[in-house]
Amino acid sequence: MKIGETLSTRRDPFFSFELTPPERGMSISDVTEIVDQLIPFDPLFIDVTNHAADSWFEEVDEESFRRHITRKRPGTLGLCAALKYRYDVETVPHLLCHGFTQEETEDALIELSFLDIHNVLAVRGDTTDWKEVRRGVRNKYAEDIVRQIVDMNHGRYLHKLNDAQSTDFCIGVAAYPEKHFEAPSLAYDIRHLKAKVDAGADYAITQMFFDNAPYFAFVERCRAEGITLPIIPGLKVIGRKSLLTNIPRNFHVDMPDDLVDAIRGAKTAAESSAIGVEHALAQARGLIEGGAPGVHFFVYNDAHLTAEVLKRLDL
Repeated sequence: MKIGETLSTRRDPFFSFELTPPERGMSISDVTEIVDQLIPFDPLFIDVTNHAADSWFEEVDEESFRRHITRKRPGTLGLCAALKYRYDVETVPHLLCHGFTQEETEDALIELSFLDIHNVLAVRGDTTDWKEVRRGVRNKYAEDIVRQIVDMNHGRYLHKLNDAQSTDFCIGVAAYPEKHFEAPSLAYDIRHLKAKVDAGADYAITQMFFDNAPYFAFVERCRAEGITLPIIPGLKVIGRKSLLTNIPRNFHVDMPDDLVDAIRGAKTAAESSAIGVEHALAQARGLIEGGAPGVHFFVYNDAHLTAEVLKRLDL
């Protein structure tokens, strides 16, 4: 099942969700415990984040250091394959610019095609010291990854491969209703989304947001710019007070005053969770009633809260 094709014909709303691979040394059971809570609600797909390698230094003696390269959260491709065949659900691995060369991206796509995984999400990724971690030609922007995937879909590889077959990937990209924090304006950011669409993207998933008005305004502006692909809204259930600072700091999004005040005033963790569930439920209902194709949840460690929203949403 290719997500873009499904969205072009599907009329009933759906849900999907995003997972993060466990850290090195942890077990796949840490992920399946999350999926087990959400799979009964029949997700259209599960996407899995990817993480670039990072470098660190070990002091060998007073005059020298040994440099190490490691990935803190490995296994995106393997996890996608394991979930796909364990749960009979479509999985969508993230493909990054930062921290990966074009050759590594091509290798990953060949592996995914071999595993019968044909949906991917092309994102730039966070800026780190990735230039120091990998040698080789890299994709600079998400649209560059999209072009590389489209080339492979037409049988064009970086190097000639004997009997290489064309791939058949459906390509998702990221969108930012409140604009990407590095973009000088929303109009500028929408032009970047249009470039990804023109390069061959099939659908978009938005960054999380907590007020539906910017999403609907964003979709309207995208349509005015000729962007017609499905734009899936992304939601996050706020269940802990700590997320009031962590999410804006890490994801550069705004939160409505009423949500912030209500969670700050909660007396217990259970009360905070209940407030977050009610807010996300109202958001999801409003999005679906307003014509959004479905709802995508950023789950992380709050699968039980997402499950509560889905149970009451009754898609």
